[in-house]
Order: sequence, then C-alpha cells, then structure tokens
Amino acid sequence: MQAYVYKSRRRADTYVFLAERDGFSRLPAAVAQGLGQLEFVLEVALTPERRLARADAAVVRANLAAQGFHIQFPPVPGTPDAAHG
Repeated sequence: MQAYVYKSRRRADTYVFLAERDGFSRLPAAVAQGLGQLEFVLEVALTPERRLARADAAVVRANLAAQGFHIQFPPVPGTPDAAHG
C-alpha cells in the first residue's frame, strides 16, 4: 500500500498520511481547517515489514484502508516517544 505524507504548516510535527496523492477531500472539513496548509513530504510503501518512526504501520494501513487518511500528532512531552523526536 502506498501512502503520501504531508506535514502541517500550522501544527509543528503533525503529519497526514493519505491513501491518494493530494486526496485532501478525504479529510473532514474541520480537520483540514485545523491543520492548515499541507506540504508534501514523501511517498512511502507501507508494507507489513515497514517500520515508522512514530506510528504503527499496521494502524496507518488500517486507517488508510478505512477512511483514506491517518494523522500523526507530535508526541506528548514526557512519553517514551518524545525522547526519540
């Protein structure tokens, strides 16, 4: 499964994975508005073996299949993930 990754220009360290390149219509209007302008970062093949830095690839694939998008928020300070970012 291919995923197209965009970063929010309004919210630091917030990324949107889309099932289709520039498939912004899949995002609910309120979510899109909150994220502001999105900037393309990369295209990635989400295979079962794929590891992602701050997200479970299986969860990302499931969200892409079910709703066409996945949002990766920044880690919460004080959590183990925050130490890696």
